[in-house]
Amino acid sequence: MDIKALVSRMTLEEKAGLLSGDDFWHTKAVERLGVPRAMVSDGPHGLRKQDETADHLGINDSIKAVCFPTACATAASFDTDMIREMGEAIGDSCQHERLSVVLGPAVNIKRSPLCGRNFEYFSEDPYLAGRMATEIIRGIQSRNAGTSIKHFAMNSQEHRRMSSSSDADERTIREIYFPAFEMAVKEARPWTVMCSYNKINGVYASENPWLLTDVLRKEWGFDGCVMSDWGAVSDRVAGVAAGLDLEMPASGGVNDRKIVEAVRAGKLDEKLVDQACERVLGFVYRYLENAKPETPWDREAQHAQAARIAAECMVLLKNEGDILPLDKADDIAFIGEFAKKPRFQGGGSSHINSFRITGALEAAEGLKVTYTPGYSVAKDDAPAEMIAEAVAAAKKAKVAVVFAGLPDSYESEGYDRSHMRMPDCQNRVIEAVAEANPNTVVVLHNGAPVEMPWIGRVKAVLEAYLAGQAVGEAAVRVLFGDVNPCGKLPETFPLKLEDNPSWLYYGGEGDVAEYREGVFVGYRYYDKKKMDVLFPFGHGLSYTTFEYSGLKLSADRIKDTDSLTVTATVKNTGSRAGKTVVQLYVGDVESTVLRPVRELKGFVKVDLQPGESREVSFILDKRSFAYWNREIHDWHVETGAFTVEVGASSRDLPLKAKVTVESTVELPRHYTQDSIFMDVMADPKAAPVMKEFMKKTMEIFGHEETEQDRKEAAKEAISEDMTLAMMRYMPLRGAMSFGGGADSSKTMEELLKKLNGEA
Repeated sequence: MDIKALVSRMTLEEKAGLLSGDDFWHTKAVERLGVPRAMVSDGPHGLRKQDETADHLGINDSIKAVCFPTACATAASFDTDMIREMGEAIGDSCQHERLSVVLGPAVNIKRSPLCGRNFEYFSEDPYLAGRMATEIIRGIQSRNAGTSIKHFAMNSQEHRRMSSSSDADERTIREIYFPAFEMAVKEARPWTVMCSYNKINGVYASENPWLLTDVLRKEWGFDGCVMSDWGAVSDRVAGVAAGLDLEMPASGGVNDRKIVEAVRAGKLDEKLVDQACERVLGFVYRYLENAKPETPWDREAQHAQAARIAAECMVLLKNEGDILPLDKADDIAFIGEFAKKPRFQGGGSSHINSFRITGALEAAEGLKVTYTPGYSVAKDDAPAEMIAEAVAAAKKAKVAVVFAGLPDSYESEGYDRSHMRMPDCQNRVIEAVAEANPNTVVVLHNGAPVEMPWIGRVKAVLEAYLAGQAVGEAAVRVLFGDVNPCGKLPETFPLKLEDNPSWLYYGGEGDVAEYREGVFVGYRYYDKKKMDVLFPFGHGLSYTTFEYSGLKLSADRIKDTDSLTVTATVKNTGSRAGKTVVQLYVGDVESTVLRPVRELKGFVKVDLQPGESREVSFILDKRSFAYWNREIHDWHVETGAFTVEVGASSRDLPLKAKVTVESTVELPRHYTQDSIFMDVMADPKAAPVMKEFMKKTMEIFGHEETEQDRKEAAKEAISEDMTLAMMRYMPLRGAMSFGGGADSSKTMEELLKKLNGEA
């Protein structure tokens, strides 16, 4: 299809009409020219296909579909192959249902545990989020259905989400909130990008030219369609000029007319309208020309796949005395309503109308399991008689397993949590059961971290997250040892909410949310502060044990234009087959800018038999060592030593080595009379220029004194260290002021020319 030629035949009104939806889920058709419309669907962990009268937040029913584990769970797998295969299954579903684009994945950073939409997001770490997003996009689009990576950008809260401005400096944005989008755009090339509701530093994302054109298109090379989140458009004409192609849903013709009026009034270049039309039709025809509605959709097979994936995602947080796995011959008590009717997904636009749901109680049929509800989700209460029943069941069992977590009402799109606690009624049940039976295990169903006041009184905790419609099957397989748990936390679990770095500022004041914690999000903050946490980023136990050894670097010194190969060996030292995630972190030993202690820069998931060893390798490039330099507006590596650490979590890193990285970029020098001696002397090119000047200045401060002078100075308690400290912090003009001569200004002018390489 020659899309440019097609657009050239359209009237201005037809072109303007193409730039907003036809209804809630379809692009517009141009019947005169035979241009069809195409349908998009919410996702991203399954299809929420609705008809034209449907809503965005899931109040009305959608088609029966398969709910795979949500992003909070799949990120815990650290398994890029697995999530790509999940994407392939979703892509097949799209083809079967005649859907051009599935709206996802969502890659916003988990800035705070309070965000109501955290269950849809992958991680607090941009590298992990980017890797997982890249692979699910590749999987879906391999089936010739598109994706819409979202929400671009800095949409890390639901509070005032349609009016709030996310304010942060460019370094914070570039290092934390952009990389997942950047990686996916460059490596997976999503068909579309969805802009967020919020403003960024005062400008709505939907009309932000720096965001949508300068960064997304010019820097990252995105050539697809940018669409709005549903209802995110403020000024439609400004949006077209900024790079927003498609407004969703339908505007009822209102914004179409504004575009036409702006073009005719000379306020909007019609070429920008043409360009936006070409991008919209680009994904429409890309799908239509490759549509395969005959693609089968085997929901039962996908349910089985969802169960396998869910088991890979579960994180064993605690396993005191190796109480897990359970023995199938023992009497086990399942306690908690979530054992029968599990919570497996979040509320809002991603809510799937699952064709089948399997709870743990159903999955445990045939085993020696008894059940009591323990608490009521609907009433958010645990009456005395329900707790008494739970206690009685626990006393009769060898092991009591409490299924608990957060109800739907606690976390959803549209609002944030106000605290990090689980329901009080569930905490009471856990504590009562643990008192009745010391062999108590807790299985958690939640989309974000929770406080665990009972953690010291239970033997084991299995974090299931929101693991999709087959969560019960997966939980039973892990609990009874049919599957060895291998998930790792994609986020830090703090001891309490107040420990979170964004605690003082999260939500903001009025319509401004300041990201004052900067780059210190998640483990970057906790590690820098040397703070205790409940469970660290990357943590996850297994029913076997692993040993790390043999860390090797391909060089001990490289230039920032070179790559570094890192290898290490991991061995299964236990008696069971199992998988683990080998994690690699990089840290700048001594930096002139504030940087985290370590940052995740690589991970590999390996499957090992008992006694088996495997060498894993990583390749580190410039970005692995760089920070965003505000002065040059680019990535920069400071010459110096960097640590390379390898291990099982951000706080379990037995292997450590150092590499020196040499910068090939000379930062611009600009010294003034206000520059201090310490900064000038730290510059190897400026330091020689300063020697003669320093001599004279030191003389002024008495550094050419006699021995007798020094003794007299000592008597006055003015040490050499104090003198040098004063010199370090003194601006150049300060030294001149002590010189007094009439030619001081001329001397300073000549010095600055030499320092700045101008003489």
